Amino acid sequence: MRNVSKTMGFALLAAAIVTIGSPGDASAQQAIFEFDEIVVEGRIQKPEAFYIIQAANLSYEPVDPKPTFLPELLESVEEEPF
Repeated sequence: MRNVSKTMGFALLAAAIVTIGSPGDASAQQAIFEFDEIVVEGRIQKPEAFYIIQAANLSYEPVDPKPTFLPELLESVEEEPF
C-alpha cells in the first residue's frame, strides 16, 4: 500500500512540475512519462449472503391407508401350489 501511495505521489509531483515548468503556448513539447507496472497484493474478501426463505404451505391431503393383504396371503398358503 505504501508503494502505491509513493508511486501516485511521484506521478502527481511530476505532473505538477511539468505543468508549472512548461510555457503557456500550444506549440510546447509534450512530455511522456512511462511507469512500470504496479503490483497490488492482498486478499479478496468473500461475500456474505443471507437467504430468507418463506415457509412452504404444508396443507397436504391425508393418504388413505392401503388395505391389508394378510387374508390373501393366508389364502394362498392354504391352496395347492400347482
